[in-house]
Amino acid sequence: MEPTVEVGDRILVDKLAFGIRLPIADRYLVSLAEPRPGDVVVLGSPENGITLLKRVVAGPGDVVTVRGGHLDLNGTSVRVTSGATSDLEYLGATPHSLRIGDGGGPDYGPVRVPADHFLVMGDNRGNSHDGRSFGFVTRDAIRGRAVRVFLRNGAPTWRPL
Repeated sequence: MEPTVEVGDRILVDKLAFGIRLPIADRYLVSLAEPRPGDVVVLGSPENGITLLKRVVAGPGDVVTVRGGHLDLNGTSVRVTSGATSDLEYLGATPHSLRIGDGGGPDYGPVRVPADHFLVMGDNRGNSHDGRSFGFVTRDAIRGRAVRVFLRNGAPTWRPL
């Protein structure tokens, strides 16, 4: 998730953001909200169950295409502006840092996201093992919404995600 989250960062996760989960079965008992494009989420990898931090880029019914790291969502290109150290992507409510200088990773789609599934990707698009490799993730695989970085390089901070 670099450059948004750096190695060693400590993050605050809202585990009730999307509902109340049954921990043993790894399923939602009560749904409170749906993950939306732009949300940074904590999820279990569909390949091996390890915990991942990724950004939701498309939800159920969305048609998504990725070319050179740039998203096209439902026929509309997601806006990206160039910055000094990274680009900014305007997906969701708040723009976020994006790194596509390494070629943007593999192209993907166009493909329609199935019901109850999401496509997740990293913000370092050229160097991210994400949904373009392991496919869609189920809603039940998403464990919570990452809200803020509260510790970076051993120093307190309060950076929104």
